[in-house]
Amino acid sequence: MLAKTFSYSLCGLHGFKVEIEVDINSGMPCCEVVGLPDTAVKESKERVRSAIKNSGLGYPVKRIVINLAPAERRKEGSLFDLAIAIGMLSASEQITNNEYKKYCFIGELSLGGQVRHVSGLLPILIAGIEDKETKFIIPKENEKEASYIRGVEVYAVESLRQTVDFINGEIVIEPIKHSEYDNVISDEFKLDIADVKGQVMAKRAIEIAVSGGHNALMIGPPGAGKSMLAKCIPSIMPVMTFEEALQVTKIHSIAATLDKSKGIMQVRPFRAPHHTATIPSLTGGSSSSKPGEISLAHNGVLFLDEMPEYSRRTLESLRQPLEDGKVVVARATQTVEYPANFMLIASMNPCPCGNYGSDMNNCKCTSGEIRRYVSKLSGPMLDRIDIHIEMDNIKYDELRGKKVEENSETVRDRVEKARAIQNKRFESDGIFTNAEMTSAMVNKYCKIDEIAETMLKTAFKKLGLSARATTRILKVSRTIADLDESQNVEVKHIAEAIQYRSLDRKYWS
Repeated sequence: MLAKTFSYSLCGLHGFKVEIEVDINSGMPCCEVVGLPDTAVKESKERVRSAIKNSGLGYPVKRIVINLAPAERRKEGSLFDLAIAIGMLSASEQITNNEYKKYCFIGELSLGGQVRHVSGLLPILIAGIEDKETKFIIPKENEKEASYIRGVEVYAVESLRQTVDFINGEIVIEPIKHSEYDNVISDEFKLDIADVKGQVMAKRAIEIAVSGGHNALMIGPPGAGKSMLAKCIPSIMPVMTFEEALQVTKIHSIAATLDKSKGIMQVRPFRAPHHTATIPSLTGGSSSSKPGEISLAHNGVLFLDEMPEYSRRTLESLRQPLEDGKVVVARATQTVEYPANFMLIASMNPCPCGNYGSDMNNCKCTSGEIRRYVSKLSGPMLDRIDIHIEMDNIKYDELRGKKVEENSETVRDRVEKARAIQNKRFESDGIFTNAEMTSAMVNKYCKIDEIAETMLKTAFKKLGLSARATTRILKVSRTIADLDESQNVEVKHIAEAIQYRSLDRKYWS
């Protein structure tokens, strides 16, 4: 007898419908899975066999063929277990009605018959809505994640037996209730920007970077507070909108890094991979083309501490995502695209000993050693970093002084006001921050007068700026104007933006 059930698979961030055909006939007892399955799907027949038997149901001792259609698309993961089991039970007439045809089944089965959590449910449900699928049966552990999606009926189950009883009408399961999104301020990172003593200019630069979504590089001696300041950034980041939260949650759901108890990403991600990270771990990849660190940092921050310690090839792999806001992962089996619109925050020492340019300590490095050290960060890579922040060690009086520093809440209020201005400005352009502006948008929103134009031209010549670096100065100046709540970009805004390009000449010339 033939039975058909439906489930979903994933290709990158996009789900596609999978029809599961189960054919049971007389013959030598065996079970074959066809339709381009990966190893996890092939192994499902063993999980399903044990789950059916241990649920008090009968496993058909016949020839069983399971086909996953469309056959030309690769199927990955263990989320087909529940659909395969329901197909077998229907084909063996243990499910007594056709109610199962109304549902799509998502879930992994344990050997004891429990329905386990699966990754990537959020993009699957969104794809189901686009395909006009209205009813899903999912694992109980995914209930919180599914509760944020409207327009679809979702039933959460704990076991295969419960699923069968529900389909047969022996028990009643209510659809899960929808949850309201509540954007919160992160309490995950305990550092407050007031904990950073002194470094007024660096704090100002970081505030500008966060306000406009700009990439920033901090350069200074060891102990100047670069890493500490970077770790304070989550405390001044603006809260995510529901649309942004959904984008981030889809990525983390696929990567299996989503907190099951919350079901949605409520705070902006802050990713800080170690300098030994490989290219696939950053950009995404492996045989299953999973998202990498730069995608996990989407709508948040990617922090690279001691940037020159990363391999040159690893850093160069970030160039295209920094420019395009996305990364394309091409593998032999499939090509997928992940969003990667993150804010890059990096730190580095100016030389091997760390004291070049310091007013407090003497540098012991030769000019050749300094040149080799800073050249690990290429010119094209530096071009893509909007704000360069020079830092030095603070003095004892600043460190132990009683001056009350501005706290993160005060800074975040200014950041959110600047972001609100940008959201209103770009509401018809499909972007959120000044850093995302195209050249046409820069010409439209960053108009400057003749005096400012002359100043920018002088900087272009003296600093040897590229066209990209000049455009980024205009973007930063637009953000500074937004912080001042100024409608126009003025000379003082251009002047401040130019001073954040000092590294182009000082270290790389």
